[in-house]
Amino acid sequence: MSVPSRKPTTRAKCLVTGGAGYVGSVVAAHLIEAGHDVTVLDDLSTGHREGVPAGARFIEGRVQDAARHLDASYDAVLHFAAFSQVGESVTDPAKYWRNNVGGTMDLLDAMRGAGVRALVFSSTAATYGEPDTTPITEAAATAPTSPYGASKLAVDHLISGEATAHGLAAVSLRYFNVAGAYGDCGERHDPESHLIPLVLQVAQGRREAISVYGDDYPTPDGTCVRDYIHVADLADAHLLALHAALAAHRPAPEADGPRLAPGEHLICNLGNGNGFSVREVIDTARKVTGHPIPELRADRRAGDPAVLVASAQAATDRLGWHPTRADLAGIIADAWEFARRTTRTKES
Repeated sequence: MSVPSRKPTTRAKCLVTGGAGYVGSVVAAHLIEAGHDVTVLDDLSTGHREGVPAGARFIEGRVQDAARHLDASYDAVLHFAAFSQVGESVTDPAKYWRNNVGGTMDLLDAMRGAGVRALVFSSTAATYGEPDTTPITEAAATAPTSPYGASKLAVDHLISGEATAHGLAAVSLRYFNVAGAYGDCGERHDPESHLIPLVLQVAQGRREAISVYGDDYPTPDGTCVRDYIHVADLADAHLLALHAALAAHRPAPEADGPRLAPGEHLICNLGNGNGFSVREVIDTARKVTGHPIPELRADRRAGDPAVLVASAQAATDRLGWHPTRADLAGIIADAWEFARRTTRTKES
């Protein structure tokens, strides 16, 4: 795997909460490759110890206890620690408010106490709910349809208030459908709810068929269209966001490139800007894996919009970010290699 050069203007000491999870572990790996000093804080409730990249210091603990570990030697926090199962958030909303919102309040208190004034937050497109138009911009109305999406939107509001009141420089990155893998870091969700890993489970014989929920949508092939972004592209955006947040409190000669103003909270969508249908994903996975991947037609799921595609123009304009791994076959091939390698490891 070729790794793009990411030489930092200034080495930063970073706390990565939730850095043993899927996205957090990939970002932590990119930070280390870029020369940053990384500490991962994760309670392993949904993350995996083996996902923490070599070179990172690991602390097993909750984000609510960040004050025990965060001190003035840190330059920034990248915050991924959150529960993210939409269905579970509906049946147990208190768990999501207590952890996602309450945990972030504790983290912001710890950052303020330690004098850490740069934050990158893992937000989500679920804050928009079911938008009326696509591509979705940051100006779209936020109307989340689940406690998970509502908790992430609440955190965005918390961060905005903290930035205004205390000079925090922060970037919230609202992801669409993250997929693919990066080295030893990939999706290990249990239960799994994302389309690409579910399709690959069928290819591996771990699942009999993939369910297609509705084939009568107003799309070219009748199935839902979603915006898939490679997790490594996502990580690149986090490094650019980190650079911009750090630059807010550094003189211009020390921090060229994207920069925030002190007290600014920037919100950016992240996506490829191109959608792929459920059927396109399944057909591409068949070609990549060489397996037939049977499918079952099922009724539409309530609240599933026909098309969800992002506009990432703000990330391009403010951070200089451009996705470079937008090919669906490449995204699935990376995920397939990770899935096979993980299965072989479990069997050995």
